[in-house]
Amino acid sequence: MGNLYGVIGCPIKHSMSPDIHNDAFQDLGIEGYYHAFHVEPTQLAETVDALKVLGVKGFNVTIPHKVAIIPFLDELDETARIVGAVNTVVNVNGRLVGHNTDGNGYIESLTKVLKKPIQEHKMLIIGAGGAARGIYYTLAYRGCQEIDICNRTISKAEELIEQCQFANNSQALSIEAAQQQLGDYDIIIQTTAVGLHPNIEDKPLLLKNAKHTAVVSDIVYNPIKTALLKEAEELGLTTHDGVGMFVYQGALAFELWTKQKPSAERMTAIVYNKLGGTSC
Repeated sequence: MGNLYGVIGCPIKHSMSPDIHNDAFQDLGIEGYYHAFHVEPTQLAETVDALKVLGVKGFNVTIPHKVAIIPFLDELDETARIVGAVNTVVNVNGRLVGHNTDGNGYIESLTKVLKKPIQEHKMLIIGAGGAARGIYYTLAYRGCQEIDICNRTISKAEELIEQCQFANNSQALSIEAAQQQLGDYDIIIQTTAVGLHPNIEDKPLLLKNAKHTAVVSDIVYNPIKTALLKEAEELGLTTHDGVGMFVYQGALAFELWTKQKPSAERMTAIVYNKLGGTSC
């Protein structure tokens, strides 16, 4: 079996990380195995200790542990420190080092559907959790100046903005307020678990006020076409599904663990085929 890798989250059975990573190990001739571990929030500390004792070479971190895991790690790299969230952990000679590949993976995917530089767009981020943090701080680091954040709990959005080290013009909004002024935004980015399988009919907000040229992006990849993206399509808006971010953040994590670059195209094909579709 070789070295053990994995992902921890709650829920986790929907994850396709084992599919793409185990295929990449086989494709590159690496002796490794990747497993999905369901970890309740109350089990996080003991799980991290157990993974360390087992000598797991690396693992991904997903909802809801991306911020909560930080106190249980030995070190953070610069990106994870800036973002304040971790989605990838590397075991370096027994020390668990946290990284964040979410933001860079997301931006690499999103730019493929944009017609002008990302810095020239006004954006709305829905959500204020670990994924939102990774995307927001990376966008700000890349020079994006107009990024508002809406969340059910406005104080969490305010906290995210206050903690950002990079200059930008951001407002914290309620979901209701954001919905009313959707016409202000070029890109709408959905970062929460709303719409994730099995709750596939759920939407974080309605898009009826969005401008006709807006890009609607949802980081959920199962289902590929979330209820939010279906509404965006019906309104004639440009859509961007979560497969790209999932693949590119995963490819960056794989490279951190193995020092080898997997095929993003191969990973993308696996996810689309598994979900029974070819595009959003």
